[in-house]
Order: sequence, then C-alpha cells, then structure tokens
Amino acid sequence: MNQLDALKQFTTVVADTGDFKQLAQFQPQDATTNPSLILKAVQKSEYAPLLTEAVAAHRGQPLDVVMDHLLVRFGCEILKTIPGRVSTEVDARLSFDSAATVARARRIMALYEAQGMDRQRVLIKIASTWEGIQAAAELQREGIRCNLTLLFAFCQAVACGQAKVQLISPFVGRIYDWTKKSAGAAWDEAAMSGANDPGVQSVRAIFNHYKKHGIATEVMGASFRNIGQITALAGCDLLTISPELLAQLAASDAPLGKALDAQAAHSMDLPAVAYDEAAFRLALNEDAMATEKLAEGIRAFCADAVKLEELMKKV
Repeated sequence: MNQLDALKQFTTVVADTGDFKQLAQFQPQDATTNPSLILKAVQKSEYAPLLTEAVAAHRGQPLDVVMDHLLVRFGCEILKTIPGRVSTEVDARLSFDSAATVARARRIMALYEAQGMDRQRVLIKIASTWEGIQAAAELQREGIRCNLTLLFAFCQAVACGQAKVQLISPFVGRIYDWTKKSAGAAWDEAAMSGANDPGVQSVRAIFNHYKKHGIATEVMGASFRNIGQITALAGCDLLTISPELLAQLAASDAPLGKALDAQAAHSMDLPAVAYDEAAFRLALNEDAMATEKLAEGIRAFCADAVKLEELMKKV
C-alpha cells in the first residue's frame, strides 16, 4: 500500500488545485480552489477556453459577476470528477466586509444551483478575519456551508467553532515558513520536522481542542511544504494537498500510521475557550506570525484576483 492509500484510511484526502484534469489519477474525495490556483490554471492552454467562454457569455456585466461565473465553471467541472465537495472562494477584497461577503457567497451558491449542483457539495471559502467569521455564521444559519481559510492562530479556530462553520483550513506550510525565517541561522530542520513542525503542532492543538469539546467544525490541514507535514497529521479530519505532493505520497511505500486521534483527545485536560470580538482582536494581535501571514495571504489573493480581472479585460 502506498502512502496516499494508507493516508486515506485515516483522513479524507482533498486535492488543492484548479487543474481538474489532474484529479482523476489521485481519486480525492473533495477539492479546493482559490484565486491563485484559478489564475494559474487559466494561463494553461487547456483551460484558457474556460476564461474566454465565461467572458463571452457575460460580456458587458461587471467583472466581479464574470469572475464568479468563471469560478463556478471551474467548480462544476471539478464536481464532475470528484464524489464530494468543492470549495470556492469569495473575493478576498471583501475580507473585512461581512455584508458584502454574505451577498457574494449567496450569489456564488445561486450560480451553482442554477447549474444543477446540490449546495451540500459546495463550500464557500472565506478568510478567517473577524468579519469573515461573522459572515460565515450568518451563511451557515442559511444552510450555506463555509470553509474558513487563511487560518493561522488558535483564536481564529476557536471563533470559527463558536460560529459553527462547517470547516476550517489551518495553513501548516505558511506557519512553518514564518517560524523558519524568524529563527534564521538557529533553525534546525531535522529537530523541527514531523510532529515538531510548528505548523503541525498548530493543527494538532486545534484538532484536539475541537474533539475534546465536541465542536463539530471539520479540521482540514492545508498549505503543505513536504510530505512529512502530511504524514504527521494522518488522522486529521481532512488534508488538502497539492497534486505534486499527492504524487509523492502515491510514489512512496514507507509506513504511515495514525498520528491524530479524536478519541484520545476526549481524555485530554484542555480548558474551554471563547472569544468575543475584543478578545479575538487582541489575541490575534498578540500573535505576530498569524497577524503577518493573514495580512500577507489576503494581499496575495487580492493581487491574483486583480490579475484575473486583467486577463478578462483582454479577452
């Protein structure tokens, strides 16, 4: 049994890509997309026609409307390939506007339903700002399930659990990147790998907290840099993995066992935690890594959304 098949015994494997033609070989349950992945995909010759068709079909409409049609087109193609759910992201430029996020999410879901897709198969991705989390709470009450992304801090995870969001995506690799850069010459790669990886430790703490306190929100580790980070989180509810790392797992037959255990978390001595807005903002502010990576992630997704719009203008 290769490591990918072994991982699937403990964890729902999700493909992190806009390249839906790659999906079949790895047989993931779910798939996630974001503006950066869609931008990367439409610049390939095999996907360029999707951009052209979306612009042609909705020419004259605002760019944000055309963008949502393009994202949903990719999502529908992905849903034809996988048995589970696809995550589609709300424009990151709305990350600090709850009302606009709710409105955009409703529109995206309406576009999916107009294509005959069941809303249970769609997750709306929203950045884990305070405003994004409150938007998600409202959407969840309406039956629109959400995936809260760009999650780096424990306080973000706690607030998402309070909001009863469907799923969170804590970013393992970006926590690793920041911690490694911060350590500089003192960084010991071997000592900080596997279970000691700071990104892995963050996800494990969130997973154990959720399971200990009966929080139903699903934990999906994301943003991996190497397969060691992935194998150290075997047993997590879901892991979203790039095609490159999926291929590495499929090519390896090294042993892989369960690393996270929901039952074991039940007996851990972990206090209940809750945040109101003021406490959340202070806790996030106190976490330099999370503050920096959240802001950086939103800026990057905003920049890629602008690039995607520029491509649309040229069609």
